[in-house]
Amino acid sequence: MIKPTPNPPVRLFTVTDGISTEDLLVNLSETLASANALSCDLAFDLEGSKREELLGVAQLIELAQLLADRVHRGVGQVSAASS
Repeated sequence: MIKPTPNPPVRLFTVTDGISTEDLLVNLSETLASANALSCDLAFDLEGSKREELLGVAQLIELAQLLADRVHRGVGQVSAASS
């Protein structure tokens, strides 16, 4: 018999409890910056539609970076206001 829903994938990585939101956002920003650099470097080695696709991915990463930066600024303002 075939199951109607597959088992969820096994998680290889987890985030430790107790890490501050600011530290998580800093790590998120660094991860996104690395992913953006990798995708741009690879895109410039390609031509045609594959290059355009990878540059589209780089643009999505850049958008995520902007959103993460905005949240990080907001967290900093909340921390400063509550001090």
